[in-house]
Amino acid sequence: MKIVIVGAGEVGSHLAKLLSREEQDIILVDDDQGRLSTIDANYNLMTLRGSPTSFNVLKSAGVESCDLFIAVTPDETRNVIACSMAKSIGAQRTVARIDNYEFLDMHNREFFTRIGVNALIYPEYLAAQEIITALNRSWVRHWFELHDGEIILVGVKLRENARIVGMQLKEFAMVEHNFHVSAIKRHHETIIPRGDDRICENDILYFTTTRDHVDELLEICGKVHKRIRKVLIMGVSRIAVRLAALAGDTYKIKIIESNLEKCRRLPEKCPDCDIIYGDARDIDVLREDGISDMDAFIALSDSSETNILACLTAKELGASKTIAEVEDIQFISEAEGLNIGTIINKKLLASSKIFQILLDTDVSSSKCLALADAEVAEIEAKPKSKITRGPVKDLSLTRDMTIAGLIRDGQGMLVHGNTVIQPGDHVVVFCLSGAIHKVEKLFN
Repeated sequence: MKIVIVGAGEVGSHLAKLLSREEQDIILVDDDQGRLSTIDANYNLMTLRGSPTSFNVLKSAGVESCDLFIAVTPDETRNVIACSMAKSIGAQRTVARIDNYEFLDMHNREFFTRIGVNALIYPEYLAAQEIITALNRSWVRHWFELHDGEIILVGVKLRENARIVGMQLKEFAMVEHNFHVSAIKRHHETIIPRGDDRICENDILYFTTTRDHVDELLEICGKVHKRIRKVLIMGVSRIAVRLAALAGDTYKIKIIESNLEKCRRLPEKCPDCDIIYGDARDIDVLREDGISDMDAFIALSDSSETNILACLTAKELGASKTIAEVEDIQFISEAEGLNIGTIINKKLLASSKIFQILLDTDVSSSKCLALADAEVAEIEAKPKSKITRGPVKDLSLTRDMTIAGLIRDGQGMLVHGNTVIQPGDHVVVFCLSGAIHKVEKLFN
């Protein structure tokens, strides 16, 4: 598949790196040669310096024959114009990154379709939705719903009170048949487990299950669901404003910001929130603002390090649920090993959404990439493909992948060793980053 990406910023660069691992034909366009040079030297893709709103540049990038055109520069107007130009030249499908929630209104979709923009990506809106999911399910680290919720992937960090700590996976499988442990995050490594692997304290386990059995995980993992009512947010970012707009009537939200000018403007954008001028990095300020009475603390400043440290402090002062925006991907693994609840990363969320859009272009797979070093793929098994030739236990799958579940005739179910995958099944596969091309070969 030929894909042209415009914008070598955080989202564009991360997406280009991910797609280049899967042997896609990628061209990355940006008018800053410095951004392109590092990527060009280290990844399997082509780069082109030039303006994304130049017809000559777009034609040089081969837009007239591309399957997908993605515009993710920081300027939403530029992105929309670039998509419209690319569509007029011949791009099959276009995606534009935006910063205006009004553009997502269904009443305005006809306008964007008419000018050649097939899909819109608003990273801050995706992040706000992810935070709401984390607040609704305060006991989980990650929550993915596949195929309209028929298969659910739940990431849970285990403490010493979890009754499954110390078990080997084969022992767990003998007593619990409603769950499949798809992966284990231990320290800085994601493990695709086998029967002899042992479950340890402080592991993050990724369970695959069906919606009827999710509540059973609380007892197995020693977790208690705590209803979130009061929320303290550090930092007036676009995510914070969008979160307040989406959930201001569900939660009692208090926002603390160290920039006085931002505090003065905020009541217009967040009329239902309490606004406090102060520095949430100061322990005394957190105590004065009642952090011990808060159900959740959300750190949304521009600094990943500040957000991580603020969440650790809030935990020590009594906040039961903490959420940190960590945009530096190299910090995510470290942050997950600390006593922080949920990690939010706009790049991963935007990339995940764009991969879902790829499903409309390449119907063979649907991918969810909200993890830093692993991938979740939902792939349809084709007739006569290798994956359908016998029971799962006889397929000799490599150590970097596991079959987590499948959807057959619209019904989600787990997979065990004797399961025979049938043509037409939508199979959920958990694999380490970069192994997705091996998975796809099994299904085609």
